[in-house]
This record gives sequence, structure tokens and C-alpha cells, in this order.
Amino acid sequence: MARISPLLASPALAGSLVRAYGPEEATVGVVEVVDQLEAEYAALRRSCVVLDLPQRGTLRVSGPDRLPFLNRMLTQDLRTLPDGSCRRSFWLTRKGRIDADLRVLAPPRTASSQPGWHVDETILDLDVHAVERTKTGLASYIIADDVAIEDATGEFHRLALHGPAAPALLERCDPAAGAAAAQPGAVFVAVIDGARVLVDRQDSAGEPGFELLIATAEARRVFEALLESGGFAFGTQRRGGDALPRIRPAGWHAYNIARIEAGWPVYHLDFGPNSLPHESGVLHDRVSFTKGCYLGQEIVARMQSLGHPKQRLVGLDVESRAAPLRADGPPSDPIVPDTGSAIVATAEPDSPTIGAVTSAALSPMLGSRPIAFAMVRHEQSAPGTCLIVHAADAPLNAKVRDSLTFWHRP
Repeated sequence: MARISPLLASPALAGSLVRAYGPEEATVGVVEVVDQLEAEYAALRRSCVVLDLPQRGTLRVSGPDRLPFLNRMLTQDLRTLPDGSCRRSFWLTRKGRIDADLRVLAPPRTASSQPGWHVDETILDLDVHAVERTKTGLASYIIADDVAIEDATGEFHRLALHGPAAPALLERCDPAAGAAAAQPGAVFVAVIDGARVLVDRQDSAGEPGFELLIATAEARRVFEALLESGGFAFGTQRRGGDALPRIRPAGWHAYNIARIEAGWPVYHLDFGPNSLPHESGVLHDRVSFTKGCYLGQEIVARMQSLGHPKQRLVGLDVESRAAPLRADGPPSDPIVPDTGSAIVATAEPDSPTIGAVTSAALSPMLGSRPIAFAMVRHEQSAPGTCLIVHAADAPLNAKVRDSLTFWHRP
């Protein structure tokens, strides 16, 4: 069934370019560009943007045994997950494949009396297309545990704020929430235009980033209140003598450029249900090697101690080459490889394919140079390895980086 965001009815998103996300039979409409890509990206780097995230789903796990149960199931150590914090983790199959990439949120104690979530519940944020299989899979292992798992995707909606002005914007909306002091991984409650919002900090675009979990019925009101508080409806007008943090709505395209620059791979794009944790590029962020057993742990431990994966996600510095000029056209931008572009090890005609591009963009922070994530064979994944990307317009030289991160703010 298609999932329609409640924000698409807002005048702030009128005329947006919306693209389908996910399989045809379960399409989610995601805003790709609201107005102008360059302006949206610039706002993300210089001030603040607000993103609509209908592609995210929510599971609510309750019961006194929930953390011991999740600790036995997931790859991250959750025994010491304190209230008011978030940890990223994988949910694996028995064969060690990544069934879901999760953010595990423990609401703060101040949330105990608030509707929608409670301190005795744990919130799982994940790709909307992984919700049903994750719920069914986890529930199948509940035997004597006092645990309940509920699909709350329809009950909640998720937004995100990214940019240097994001903490100040949240402080303006709710000075008591403590957004300015929140560090990555913190979870807190903010009140925005009367709506209680569960917020967690996640700097996935290389700037201060906050993900907001909101009751679906209140999502549009919160979205428009954030824009108004940030001066979107007032231009450069000032309130109370203080300059407003500037904000604008943005789409996936601007965020996608920023998250690639920041070295942040995404499930279902850069790795997915057929991937092993060691292939994902985020192994040590999602997997604890000091905790006890969990589903798929034997495969992960064996690969860690005895071997290596057949392939892994790497960052590629790609040759900057302009597309062929048209006789009557303006100068062309550098070629950006398409997702799925084949990668070979040498320029020989019979050189076999050893990988493929998973995400790519022109990096404004690196002088409009092409950058990419790619899944390549282990033998060709060492930093400094020279490869060739078969882009649509021309073969491009590329070199494997020593990390996924291309740029970070000094």
C-alpha cells in the first residue's frame, strides 16, 4: 500500500518534485527537491533545513524484559542503554545477513507521562520497508519474555533538521529542551507549538542533525511551526530584536549529497538485506564484539577472527571529467556515475566487473568533484587501489579512499 506523507498538503511543499521510494507494490512518496537544489544544499551547510522522512518506520517495544530481549537479538550492546540515549544496531538473519538497520531509542525519564511513548518502552527507528519483517522476526523469538512489539508506523511521522542553526532553532521553539547541549546519541523531548516531540541527535549530514518523532496528526503543524520559527515565512524580518535562524524545507537530493560527503551510507541504497555487517562500512558503529550471543553472531564472529568478506563498501575519489559538449549547449558539469555503474580493475577490454557504484554525487565542499560509495571485491578494496568506473558517458578513473568520509567540518 502506498504511504502518503501528511506534509505534502502543506503550502511549503507545493510544487515539490516527489519520487517513489521502494518497491512498486509498497511505494512511499519522498520529496526529492522542494524548489531549488543548490539553495537547499546551501541552507543545509550554512543555516538549517527541515526534511520530511515518510520512508522511516517505527516499532514500539514494551515490557520489563525488553532490553535483555533486544540485547539477545540485536548486534549492539543494549544492557547499558541509558534513558535519554540512542544506539545504532543491526537485526540479522540466522545466516548473518542484515535484515534491518536500526536506531534504538530509550526515551528520557521526563517522557514517562506523555502520550505516544513512555520511559518503559524502547523505540526502534528503521526503513519503512523493513518494519513488517523485523516485527515478525523479533516476535517469533519471544517465548517466556514479558515483551510486546507493536508497529507504530502509522501513529508517528518523522522529520529531520540539519544544519549549523538547527540547535538554535530548537532552542527557540523550546528553551527547556536542552537542544544546544545535546550531543550525538542524545534523546530528549521538545514541545513545538504545543506538540510533544521525541528528538534524537544524529549528525548524518556532517552538521548538527536532529530527528523528530511526532504524532502523525500533529506532524504538519510541527513542520510549519519550525519553518515559521526559523523565519521561512518572514524573510529577513526580526522578532524581539534577535535575528531568526534561517530555515527552508529541503528534499532528499540535497541531503543525499551532504550525507555522502559526510560518509554516511544508507540501508537499501549502499548495503541491504543481502549484505553482511563486515560489508556495510559501518561494522564497528553497529556491532559490539564484547557482548554475549545474538542472532547471526557466529557468522559475524567467525568473519572477524578468521577471514574477511567477499566484498565491502568503500569511498571512491572519482576523476573529474566533463560530459561531452553539445554543439549548442553550455559547458557541462563533471560526469557523475549512476547508481549501479559497473567497476573494473583495469582498462583491458576483458577486465571482469569487480563491483558497482551504490551512491554518487558532485561534492560542493570539494570543488564540485565527483565522489561515490561503491561495493567492491575485497581484493580491490585496499586504500589507494586504482579502479575504473564505467559511467554512461565515459570510463572514469577512481581511487579507493581510506575511509567513507570525504569531508567534515573543521
